[in-house]
Amino acid sequence: MRKLIWVLCIAAAFSGAAVADEGHHHEELTQEQLGTVHFPVSCTADAQKTFEKDIALLHSFWYEEAEKTFLDIEKQDPKCAMAYWGEAVSLWHQLWNQPDAATIKRASRELKKADKAKTKTETERERDYIRALKAFYSNSKKADHEARARAYSAAMEKVYQKYPDDHEAAAFYALSLLASEPDNDTTFANRKQAGAILEKLFAVEPNHPGIAHYLIHTYDKPQLAQLGLPAARRYAQIAPAAPHALHMPSHIFARLGLWQDDINSNLASIAATRKTAAMHMGGEGHQFHAMDYLVSAYLQSGREADAVKVIEEVKAMPPMKDMYGTGHDPRAYALVAFPARYALEMHHWAEAAALTPVPDEQGEDASITYWARAIGAARSGNISQARTDIEHIAAIHKTVLGKKKKVSTEAVDQDRKEAAAWLDYAEGRHDAAIAALRALAEKQESSGDESDGGMPAREMLADMLLDMKRPEQALAEYKAGLKFFPNRFNSLYGAAQAAEMAGQASQATEYYAVLVKNCEGSSSARPELARAKLAVVAQK
Repeated sequence: MRKLIWVLCIAAAFSGAAVADEGHHHEELTQEQLGTVHFPVSCTADAQKTFEKDIALLHSFWYEEAEKTFLDIEKQDPKCAMAYWGEAVSLWHQLWNQPDAATIKRASRELKKADKAKTKTETERERDYIRALKAFYSNSKKADHEARARAYSAAMEKVYQKYPDDHEAAAFYALSLLASEPDNDTTFANRKQAGAILEKLFAVEPNHPGIAHYLIHTYDKPQLAQLGLPAARRYAQIAPAAPHALHMPSHIFARLGLWQDDINSNLASIAATRKTAAMHMGGEGHQFHAMDYLVSAYLQSGREADAVKVIEEVKAMPPMKDMYGTGHDPRAYALVAFPARYALEMHHWAEAAALTPVPDEQGEDASITYWARAIGAARSGNISQARTDIEHIAAIHKTVLGKKKKVSTEAVDQDRKEAAAWLDYAEGRHDAAIAALRALAEKQESSGDESDGGMPAREMLADMLLDMKRPEQALAEYKAGLKFFPNRFNSLYGAAQAAEMAGQASQATEYYAVLVKNCEGSSSARPELARAKLAVVAQK
């Protein structure tokens, strides 16, 4: 999935519709259910215990509950300076969120309260944490988000170096490296630095939720994913009550094409989200991000009927309001992306072309529908519709460009370029179409970005070459794509077809065999899978 989809999914995931009641229910969760954290602060004994549980919530990005718990500590111990620091930290969702002016103002106010809440037992270490966070929230009128994120990371590096035995400082510093990573960095320098810090911590603190969690984010790139498998296997065991802890391992599982692990992870996350939502805890929107990964995993493993059930379930859900008052329904992304992904993954071109655009006040979500419609129309021979849908994408691109939304602008532009490539192909401009998709694929792979809507540009290029009856070239592209996006249904089947057409029967059977194995236990009626099974049986 493209970077925009990732951002929107995450944003939806943490924009929970359920606002907790005054009594809150996070006290029903034990420390053992959230992971082990040691973070001494100069607050009352009761506040200290609650504080460490709150840090565990924060490490699993359960920002809604963390914010409420820090507020509880402030009431419990008004002189606990770190409670105000905690509230300010919980307002910045570091890996995807750029706080607006109102949020920055609120956080700055909390940090001023932290300055005033001085006690005789207060430590210099606590003041260093507070000063480091000020580096992000201060000077917001002159410095942009990226500059302030770098300033915070530099400040946290000093805390990390000053207190080498403070594992919390190390974990938060590693997270800051990910949050301040330059856009489209193909060297992964920040990630490698964060990984080196976190791996040492993971060896001595295997039950720390933040360490395992941040390792997964660190390695959430095709080039690094294999390194994240130990943390992915561990994180859900560390914090079994946190929906995000149950989901996050699937980022690595999906990168490695471990579809059943991916499915299990997200089913558990959805169940946990609904359980905690029933307890009036924040974060009901978590389930849509998990559903996003679930639909994709189902489609890659021949469980398309299960994917349809998820899609229909989302459609039947009532509208939701996010707890931050933006009015953006956290279902919005799912309503447009899931049907688009299903139609294109299944190669149901007419179905894709007939998708109905959903009114979308954000703009960029609607681009996904027009992207799928345009590709479906082009591949069905409906040139006129493909042109019209691409014009809609261009209009959306102009709108988000005017809003100076960089990530959204790049994502919508990718939609337009992919759809335009298929229009070029349909109109006979084959060289232009191939060049466009190859450029997109190379950019996607060099930066480690996920593919748009679950369909990598490299796979599109291979499909195009196969359709042009260039099997050797197609096979080379499928092979290249499978290195970055392993075990994808259509890439495996396409590679097998290309190998057959190129006279490489044994290689074709190998690809068919992997496809059949990935779909074990499914009741798929896809003709592609039936053909793969016949080929495997014939080889025996």
